[in-house]
Amino acid sequence: MTTNRSRKLFLNLPVKNVKRSIEFFTKLGFSFNPQFSDDRSACMVLSEEGYVMLLEEDRFKDFTKKRLCDTSTSIEGIFTVSASSRAEVDELVKAAIAAGGTHAQDPLDHGFMYNWSFYDLDGHHWEVFYMDPSAIPHPQQ
Repeated sequence: MTTNRSRKLFLNLPVKNVKRSIEFFTKLGFSFNPQFSDDRSACMVLSEEGYVMLLEEDRFKDFTKKRLCDTSTSIEGIFTVSASSRAEVDELVKAAIAAGGTHAQDPLDHGFMYNWSFYDLDGHHWEVFYMDPSAIPHPQQ
């Protein structure tokens, strides 16, 4: 088995209304691949290697026998995306809030890493982060 192979990631998330989710994430600057989208699903492009499949809840249930997570009381994960600067972190989170999302956590500044997070319209927890590799503390030897 090859372990150092580049792989594409398709993260599947249930949403109540795919059109509403497309509008929300479009306001954050994301685009969608129509080749993998239809009236019940949308393929949000994060990069050439990462995609988020937004699936209406009834379509999402076609892929699992488990009950869906109630995001008003439980969390199924924190979905983290990178930004090119601290300013872009702020811009993306502010755009999410303006588009109807809600605050998840206050910004955290670790010096070498800065992150801030929000909940989307379906209660999924998104974190946006910027990391400056030149500022990462090196362990003392």
